[in-house]
Amino acid sequence: MWSRVLVKSSSARSCLLLLFIHVSAPVEALRANTDNFLAQVKNLAQSLYTCSSQRVDQDMKLRFLKNVSVTCNDGSPAGYYLRESKGSKRWLLFLEGGWYCFSKQTCDSRFRRTRTLMGSSKWPQTRRGTGILSPQPEENPYWWNANMVLIPYCSSDVWSGTRPKTENRDYAFMGSLIIKEVVNELLMKGLDKARVLLVAGRSAGGIGVLVNVDHIAQQLETQAGGVKVRGLSDSGWVLDRTPYKPSDCQDVLSCSPVDAVKRGLRYWGTIMPEICRQAHVGEEWNCFFGYKIYPTLKSPVFVAQWLFDLAQLMLFNIHLTGQPDGEGQWNYLQSLGHEMRSTLHHKLNVVSFCPCSSWMDIQVKGTSLPKALHCWERSLNHNHPINKSPPKRGCPSRVIDSCSWPHCNPTCPKIYDEQTGQEMGMIQFMKHMGFDVTKMAQQQGMDPRTLLSMLSNGS
Repeated sequence: MWSRVLVKSSSARSCLLLLFIHVSAPVEALRANTDNFLAQVKNLAQSLYTCSSQRVDQDMKLRFLKNVSVTCNDGSPAGYYLRESKGSKRWLLFLEGGWYCFSKQTCDSRFRRTRTLMGSSKWPQTRRGTGILSPQPEENPYWWNANMVLIPYCSSDVWSGTRPKTENRDYAFMGSLIIKEVVNELLMKGLDKARVLLVAGRSAGGIGVLVNVDHIAQQLETQAGGVKVRGLSDSGWVLDRTPYKPSDCQDVLSCSPVDAVKRGLRYWGTIMPEICRQAHVGEEWNCFFGYKIYPTLKSPVFVAQWLFDLAQLMLFNIHLTGQPDGEGQWNYLQSLGHEMRSTLHHKLNVVSFCPCSSWMDIQVKGTSLPKALHCWERSLNHNHPINKSPPKRGCPSRVIDSCSWPHCNPTCPKIYDEQTGQEMGMIQFMKHMGFDVTKMAQQQGMDPRTLLSMLSNGS
């Protein structure tokens, strides 16, 4: 017993000595290199877990909802994955994405192709988080030690539905109720004592954030006052524009976003936030579109949006293949980019034009997505009437890319030929748009390779 105590005591002294060594640097040096100092502190913090009796569990563990009446599409139990971080008062709740279905025909097709997005029977017992869900400070420098919650997407309703499965209804659509029940259970696990809850999501989950963040804030205000609720919507800022080519809505990909959510709204039993609903009485489908619901939200929301989101391009009948399509598609892409930028420019606190899938690699004007999110959080604290912190120099809380075409920002994800699955380089992309790069270079009096280099670097 004594040897065990001595080991713990020695370990504790080593940790305290390590902490003293790290923080005893001159104040002037720390001020000169704040980012590097913070990075060292975060790495030190994780190393201190090895000195304590409690280690951080790297995996999130599956828990099914206790309320068995709230289910996935196929009637199987809904649930969530949880990784608790003892002592942390920061919580992150992530909504997965994965398209949707809006009729019996489209849902039957979805069930045949992607059954795991409609039921829980094949869910693994544990999942390892990546990106903003990662427990590693190198990959997730500002949220790695938060309590992590991942809610798998199994409702196919953009997290908005309230309808159960019945004898006359083949599928349940209970996305909004699943979120509510998860929050109820998390209150029993420490969420009631949280300082902040970040509700994040990607694609359909990103739309789900916009639709649900105020519902969650109201729920916590009633049951656990004092928790600050914020949103992170990644790739959920969809436009309600006319597609490049007419669509017939025979399946999900051939149905424009407006037509799809109009059908889905009735099919899912969607509940919209009250302020947005009142602003669009009789046309509540408008609340699925970011630039229309955003001004009605009470909760602060960070938006990360790729200018050329491939899923959104498919909904607008823009298909990137090796076959040239001509000037019409290029003009549509240009107008799409202009419209996307105009809806974002004056309404948001923070904007990035790339999705979270390449969490650490993406940069917009030299700012990474994790840093932009961190700066946005600091700006919220700065504007808080009680707990004000000074704005940090060189920490932009709003970043908008100036790129006008795919490949313009080299840190963004690449685009792929939909037929071959191969990455499309700048030459292939320009050819697909009907441009002769050699001829264009000659007209400008330059070498084709120089022109391609300029295009690739956003010049």
